[in-house]
Amino acid sequence: MSRQPAKQGLYDPGHEHDACGVGFVAHIKNKKSHDIIEQGLEILLRLTHRGASGADPREGDGAGILIQIPDTFFRAVTPELDFELPPAGEYGVGMVFLPKDPEHRRQCEQITEQAIADEGQHFLGWRDVPVDAVRADLPESVTACEPVIRQVFIGRGENCPDQDAFERKLYVLRRVARNRIDALGLEDEAKFYFASMSSRTIVYKGMFLSHQVGAYYEDLRDARMTSALALVHQRFSTNTFPAWDLAHPFRMIAHNGEINTLRGN
Repeated sequence: MSRQPAKQGLYDPGHEHDACGVGFVAHIKNKKSHDIIEQGLEILLRLTHRGASGADPREGDGAGILIQIPDTFFRAVTPELDFELPPAGEYGVGMVFLPKDPEHRRQCEQITEQAIADEGQHFLGWRDVPVDAVRADLPESVTACEPVIRQVFIGRGENCPDQDAFERKLYVLRRVARNRIDALGLEDEAKFYFASMSSRTIVYKGMFLSHQVGAYYEDLRDARMTSALALVHQRFSTNTFPAWDLAHPFRMIAHNGEINTLRGN
């Protein structure tokens, strides 16, 4: 079920736009550390005034953080999942929002795995992302549509001679999988969505207020999680309904302000 209503009265979904806050921190010599992630989350806290909340002050429009693939961290946690990671840059990670319904979720995972094979890449495995909705103090309006969050690991195929080609293939793979899943017409309060899919970066986001991001994702509090950059976002949708998939739209571009449709521009 969509949280966005149909056109009615004075409301027209075609007029929706955002007015958000963004922040960026990086180590000038590309030295990765957990401090960069902590500093990114601190910037996010200082962007609270650029975000919005619903009738329940604990319900945020959305917030998140983009960091580099934390290779050291993933190498520490994936052995228990019965698969080995290729060298850094030769595997990609998809951050995936999945439906709550077990059968719907199974269909989405199978289609994703098939798309990986169809595009000539190697499916390595899935990882459950540890989250804590209680610690983050998420209200019922947010947990009601909270997705199951998993990471899919993808090895670079022989049809990708370098990392740039692999990045392009991951984009195609993401679109192929999403189109196939959309065609199923699944109705689930928690929608399917790729928050990110890349061999270079990963996005941790959600229907949060700024201070809830680090509290919700346990990964971000792990000292083994490192990056040389952090790009953060706190959403203020001036006339858009909050949703897990709409928060932090940083897969390809970061913006502060309004980027609307082709018609709008």
